[in-house]
Amino acid sequence: MMTHRLALLGSAACLLMATDLAAAPLSDAQQAWLDAAITAYEPRMTEVAQTIWANPELGYLETGTVALLSGELEANGFTVETGIAGLPTGFVASKGTGDGPVIAILAEMDALPGFSQDAVPYQQAVEGITAGHACGHHLFGAGSVAAAIAVAQWLEDEGIPGQVRLYGTPAEEGGSGKVYMAREGVFDDVDVALHWHPASSNSASQGWSLSNVSAKIRFYGQSAHAALAPEQGRSALDGLEATTHMVNMLREHVPQDTRIHYVISNGGSAPNVVPDFAELYLYVRHQDPRIVGEVFDRVEQAAMGGAMGTGTRVEIERMSGVYSVLPNDVLGQVMDSNLRAQPAISWTEDETAFATELAETLRAPGDFASVGTVDAYEFGDVGFYSTDVGDVSWIVPTVGLGTATYVQGTPAHSWQAVAAGGMSIGHKGTALAARTLAATAIELFQSPEVLEAAKAEFDAARGDAFSYEALIGDRLPPLDYRAPAAQ
Repeated sequence: MMTHRLALLGSAACLLMATDLAAAPLSDAQQAWLDAAITAYEPRMTEVAQTIWANPELGYLETGTVALLSGELEANGFTVETGIAGLPTGFVASKGTGDGPVIAILAEMDALPGFSQDAVPYQQAVEGITAGHACGHHLFGAGSVAAAIAVAQWLEDEGIPGQVRLYGTPAEEGGSGKVYMAREGVFDDVDVALHWHPASSNSASQGWSLSNVSAKIRFYGQSAHAALAPEQGRSALDGLEATTHMVNMLREHVPQDTRIHYVISNGGSAPNVVPDFAELYLYVRHQDPRIVGEVFDRVEQAAMGGAMGTGTRVEIERMSGVYSVLPNDVLGQVMDSNLRAQPAISWTEDETAFATELAETLRAPGDFASVGTVDAYEFGDVGFYSTDVGDVSWIVPTVGLGTATYVQGTPAHSWQAVAAGGMSIGHKGTALAARTLAATAIELFQSPEVLEAAKAEFDAARGDAFSYEALIGDRLPPLDYRAPAAQ
């Protein structure tokens, strides 16, 4: 994959010259129309986001979210197909004609377990709720829907040939929903895919992510009284702990920038009972999916050794596997220019007070003034995170952005992200994302030369020999991966 990256960096410069000449940025009238369209829908967008935030649903369980988002799209003339790629909560909504470009906008939906948090600047759980939108996917979904509705209306008003699609993609947090959709070919006829993500700054920089494989490693032993008859037991937890010990020794002997992390999702129920079942939930990450595969093979060998040494039995189930994001510089520069053309975010005194109090809980608070600025555009850096957007990006040219929906310095997957995402700070960042996505799509619909340049860069980056094969193989979607471990 590193060779692909070098080819991409070498080819982008010559492609951009053509892009600068071919781009058709929005006119003043088009920008004014777009701003009015998003402003008019913004109260409903906020209501949709808040409804999802108040009713967080885990991966592959987003039934209420799907009903809400797809209902919004149907009410605005979209044709909605549900149950995509065998995913009960996957859907595709389409509007437009079939004789022009197809532009997809991605919408993630799932929450994270263990992040119950009210919309207050201090840690406070919400009674009766155990999950939370610590990665802002409630904003992601609502903002993407707002953009899709605006673009569809523009296509209809202007009589422009083409189709806009909103892809409802479930279970990004470890369930790899987009991978199953990609494996089934639902992106194959798309010309460009757009996405965004909640963040603590505004940026359209394009870079690589990390490929990953995750797995649940289950050990089976023999229960016995831990004091009266320990010799009759075979501890599944011993098998698990032997494995984690070997995995931790492995860290010294893997390629640089490899990440391995895990939790013990089931370690037994009582100290005086030899556990007959234990479960390890583990991730391996690296930019290069080949290295991920090699390191995970060694983890599997460690698990088999742990089972052999403790007289237990082991089963290994791959839960997910995603490619690294393949960045596109041509599309990135178009996205960046459209982000800079939108009205800047401005906080009220109340929002600044909220941010000031919340910032006291952060290890590295940022500069609040940056909420109204856009970061310098950069291309080709590596981000140490994983996303199933990666698989989409190796099938169709893909571009994304982040907007300031969190207080500056807030890390994703934190209670502080949940708190800001449940109030107006999050909503303002979402409106900026919706405007930018819509503006980028409108520009691309009227810029065929840009689409061609983006595709040329994409083809050069992948290489002639590339053929997409999902890292999850032919397994069925793990629709119960958020369910408690079963013995």
